[in-house]
Amino acid sequence: MEPKLIDDCFYVDEKKYGLWHSWDKDGNRLVTALTEDSCISGTRLYLKGRQEGWPEPEKVHEETVGGKL
Repeated sequence: MEPKLIDDCFYVDEKKYGLWHSWDKDGNRLVTALTEDSCISGTRLYLKGRQEGWPEPEKVHEETVGGKL
C-alpha cells in the first residue's frame, strides 16, 4: 500500500501487524495507532501541540527492551 499524504503535512501507512504509523515530510516518526482514523486524528493533535508550544516529553521511549528477561 502506498503511503497517504494527509493535510499536505504528514504521511500515514499501514505496517506490520495491521498497525498504522505516521511520519512528517522529513521522515520523523510521529504516531502509531490501531486504525487509520485514530492515527490521523492523533497525529493532528500531536502536530497542533508542537505548533502551539506544548512542552516536549521529558522521556522518549525506545522500541527495544533492555536487560535480561
